[in-house]
Amino acid sequence: MTFRAVLQRTGISIVRRIALLLGCVLVVSGLSGCGGGAHSSAVQAVAARVPSLAPFFDEKQGLGQDAAVRSMPVRGSLQQGDTPGLYGGTKKPTVCDVAKLKRFLTDPANRPKAVAWSGVLGITTDRIPAYLDRLTPVLLRHDTLVQNHDYKKGKATPYNSLLQAGIAILVDEQGEPAAKCSCGNPLRPFKGDASRISVKFADGNEKWNGYHPSSVVAVRPAPRKVEGLALVDVDDPDTGITRPVGTTGRHDTTFDARQQRAVPDLAGATFGDARRQLVSRGLATGYSGSAPPPDDARVTATDPPAGTEMRFGEYVLLSVAGGTSGGAPSTPPGPTTSGPTLAPPTSAAPPSTTAPAPPTSSSAPPSSPTNDPPPSSGSPTTGSPSVVSHSPPPSAPVTSSAPVTAGASMTTGTPIAATATTTET
Repeated sequence: MTFRAVLQRTGISIVRRIALLLGCVLVVSGLSGCGGGAHSSAVQAVAARVPSLAPFFDEKQGLGQDAAVRSMPVRGSLQQGDTPGLYGGTKKPTVCDVAKLKRFLTDPANRPKAVAWSGVLGITTDRIPAYLDRLTPVLLRHDTLVQNHDYKKGKATPYNSLLQAGIAILVDEQGEPAAKCSCGNPLRPFKGDASRISVKFADGNEKWNGYHPSSVVAVRPAPRKVEGLALVDVDDPDTGITRPVGTTGRHDTTFDARQQRAVPDLAGATFGDARRQLVSRGLATGYSGSAPPPDDARVTATDPPAGTEMRFGEYVLLSVAGGTSGGAPSTPPGPTTSGPTLAPPTSAAPPSTTAPAPPTSSSAPPSSPTNDPPPSSGSPTTGSPSVVSHSPPPSAPVTSSAPVTAGASMTTGTPIAATATTTET
């Protein structure tokens, strides 16, 4: 009798354990964790130089060319399009043939694709030429999350994708991805949580060397339009490239990207104002957590502290308190390390914290394609870039700019990214 009772108790215990495990499995499948939580976004990996299975444009015709670029760490998985260090470039004006894409989309024979393409970007087909004239080719310096679009059955089919660093894209006047150069597929902002993604590597897009969740970034538009982009030369990290918005490389000038600048005293400033001051000095804004603090949160500390000399595009990590979200102070940032980064030189005087008002008109498009007439001189010039954004003062560098390292070299460093971990399948 005693033996039978023991068996019965043991059986009940096993049944309870099985039930608990089954419950946990159900929670895992529905909430990505036994303890619950938000759903992760399914994301398709898109590797550099791998043809799209459903492109808008035949990639064999040489519309765009990707490059071999190792993804750089980020310190904050959501960055604005004018963040110093976000994009890179090359002196070769062949990264993206905007004129060829324009001819393709304005050809009556391709009208169905033009209708689908313009619909994704929120414009009408008659506005395609002017819209393309204001786009600028860049090379990704980070593995970047976007909403991509294939062309299937006469329609643009959206899907989340992770574009590998080195992929050539077109960005708009606020630094937001607009099209993938090699295939012409339109791009829109990633709508999920960049810290909660499940990346699928398939269809020839194998996991690339250097991929790490901490190097993943999503881009939101800069608060104002910029007039030019300061890019890192991916072949020569000590050289910066100033590229006017709406041009493809023929009007580029070069500058010394090694000049340092001091971290301003940001204690007591709002997060939004602190970010503007950092951008005007060519420094990037770092933060902890999976989303930036509210703009009205107050800065309590910076790392490194005020007065520290940093290279262009390096991250200044901000600790904040308060704000409209009512949250507690953010986790104090960890230590930063120095490393080579790129930027246009700046004046020694600190920039004004008040940005000029944005233009009153909507920036009329150029009268001709922007990859047309040659520049006034036969070769790029060296020195301070002449193109600036609407927002910073005249002494500041352009606001959408060159890449940054967060470590001791261009390929090393331990970033402080979102607190949640990223998974891949």
